[in-house]
Amino acid sequence: MATVRKRKLPSGLIRWQASYIDGAGKRRAKLFERKGDAEAWLTDTKHDLIRGLHTPTSASPTVNEAGALWLKRCHEKGLEAATIKGYEEHLNLHIAPFIGAKKLAELPAPAISAFADRLREAGRSSEMIRRAVRSLGSIFREAQRRGMSSFDPTAGLDLDLPDRDDPRPVIPSKAELQAIISAASGRWRTLLLVAVFCGLRASELRGLRWPDVDFEAREINVSQRADMLHKIGRLKSKAGYRSVPMAPIVLNGLREWKLICPKGELDLVFPTGAGGVESHSNIMQRGFQPLQVAAGIVDETGAAKYGLHALRHACASLWIEQGMNPKRIQKLMGHSSIQMTFDRYGHLFKDSGADQRAAEDIQARLLGS
Repeated sequence: MATVRKRKLPSGLIRWQASYIDGAGKRRAKLFERKGDAEAWLTDTKHDLIRGLHTPTSASPTVNEAGALWLKRCHEKGLEAATIKGYEEHLNLHIAPFIGAKKLAELPAPAISAFADRLREAGRSSEMIRRAVRSLGSIFREAQRRGMSSFDPTAGLDLDLPDRDDPRPVIPSKAELQAIISAASGRWRTLLLVAVFCGLRASELRGLRWPDVDFEAREINVSQRADMLHKIGRLKSKAGYRSVPMAPIVLNGLREWKLICPKGELDLVFPTGAGGVESHSNIMQRGFQPLQVAAGIVDETGAAKYGLHALRHACASLWIEQGMNPKRIQKLMGHSSIQMTFDRYGHLFKDSGADQRAAEDIQARLLGS
């Protein structure tokens, strides 16, 4: 039975006690200064009880406690160390300082929106806010799995974040790509050719094995990656496992490079001199950045203009320019959905001639000429 009663505390203060029986048959109670607040809270609580969406505040863990259980679960699931490190940063740097002491039951959807607002006021970027809220949602879902929370307030939540940056990726021009490739030699030339013509991610380039280079079929089978800690592991999603065709220049470059490539137990295509996993920083500092400077591809400060991921964008743009089907591009890029492909490269899927004809037709319908 749910009731709201007037109570006089030992201190002499008057409070209104809302009480109810939870799903386990245990009586729960909460004090309020005003009767109206107690009645409103009790109405919401009864509604949540009927839908099975109520966890008593006293039985609810704090965000910090639930976050620790979430990270423990990430370790148990065998997630990559670099992924877990990123999650730890989300929790310790962006979630815990603001709502770590709050109980999960005290965080409905409006409180999550307020949390996002506080992050924005503290100078976090829109992308970091999205990542922090996604991690917070994972914390809630793990708590649900353990029976410690009855809902995920982040589900379907529109954060309405300002996003004024140009979403289109920065892509090197054909002339820039030609200049960089012309300046390259040895393993750097071969690595850049694979990146430009096959669109592999940096982690996939670093984890590429010779058995995955099918010279007869003229394709590269992407089956593993190297993380930021130089560990070889699985790709991050099922979509990442794919076969990518090789252009003749890539095929010939790999054949020549294989003859002099350092050997190692991992049988990597682009290893260190000792045959181990090459670091991303070495590829940039010893290879890609000096090549850009040598080719005159620099920014206003004289530094290298592009990051390695720009070559992946360049590959996608070349496939699109060639008229390749968007669904096929999604597959070759290893995107988990066609929406991801369109979100990143949708502006490149255009027909300038058709756009111009449409503009002329609109003018004719409006002005008659």
